[in-house]
Amino acid sequence: MANASGHFSPSIPSLRKRNNPPCIGIYRYGFPSAEGISKRVFCSSTIQGAEVSPSQSRVPRLISKGCKLVGCGSAVPNLKVSNDDLAKIVDTSDEWISVRTGIHNRRVLTSNDSLTALASEAAQKALQMAEVDPDDVDLVLLCTSTPEDLFGSATQIQKALGCKNNPLAYDITAACSGFLLGLVSAACYIRGGGFSNVLVIGADALSRYVDWTDRGTCILFGDAAGAVLVQACNSEEDGLFGFDMHSDGDGLRNLNAPIVENEVDCTLGSNGSVLGFPPRRSSYSCIQMKGNEVFRFAVRCVPQSVESSLQKAGLTASSIDWLLLHQANQRILDAVATRLEVPPERVISNLANYGNTSAASIPLALDEAVRGGKVKSGDTIAAAGFGAGLTWGSAIVRWR
Repeated sequence: MANASGHFSPSIPSLRKRNNPPCIGIYRYGFPSAEGISKRVFCSSTIQGAEVSPSQSRVPRLISKGCKLVGCGSAVPNLKVSNDDLAKIVDTSDEWISVRTGIHNRRVLTSNDSLTALASEAAQKALQMAEVDPDDVDLVLLCTSTPEDLFGSATQIQKALGCKNNPLAYDITAACSGFLLGLVSAACYIRGGGFSNVLVIGADALSRYVDWTDRGTCILFGDAAGAVLVQACNSEEDGLFGFDMHSDGDGLRNLNAPIVENEVDCTLGSNGSVLGFPPRRSSYSCIQMKGNEVFRFAVRCVPQSVESSLQKAGLTASSIDWLLLHQANQRILDAVATRLEVPPERVISNLANYGNTSAASIPLALDEAVRGGKVKSGDTIAAAGFGAGLTWGSAIVRWR
């Protein structure tokens, strides 16, 4: 279970000796912790002086479950756009892009493609790897900033998967940090809500919000979907060891895509009785980014977040098998790895082939690494996301 600081207990990674804490407390937010004895609930099931029998106590039910990643999947559009292709429409070159970003290609949805279909394909692959039937899914979390309906697209994925038991499905919007937030949310549903199988999907089509005449942004983004299945398990098999999540609204000025009113709206006349009513139709602007500021933010905050998660998990950077960061820019990946003293061979990167796919980047890279034989069962991964909001966070997980 997680307390407000992102520490999970009572399980401890298999990389070190398990020491079951003598007492498990419940913090004021309802999350168990092995940090010490709570003032409200004691291991003896005594609540403010009143004795409670083991059968009456809710504590064992809350702390008996762990969660683990048991399946992953991904999907990308068919259309591949190379740096040379972009050089035909903006003033750039393959060398200019690759030196500054590490990107050589990206995948882009066409007008005939659907992000929902892409996300559904990734989710189906994750279910197949986990050998879980769609009817056994308890929750679908779609992490996206680019849904294909104003009210969200998660329910359409639930429908496409054929989940006959009508499990809850909803969207999570946290930009490039979305998948990490979805992962932690899934753990909370399993540990505190009794859920057994939660699909966490990261899917974005930022190409629909890119100014393709701006070489500063159009070179960065691609479209993709990735998914994992998070499954309940006993505490000894627990695979989510610690996490750390943050946001800073002041950073919005550095990365945003605000709503803008259409200058001309032919559907409305000019005879409104109230000034400014009826309102004009609006739409989102193209992505606006101050690249240097975002770079400085990422290389400063991401290492701090990973170190915090590691500390809560009782691990060090040298203990992890893989560093898996949001695939935004190769220079960011290199700088964060250097600050954490993680060697390049332990950094997962597929940025060159797909660019920045926002919430899809972490599960997409994980799926490729798993299916390619790089990430193996029992490997410990430090994952971190960062992006618009500004938002950032990290989690220490074990694969299967």
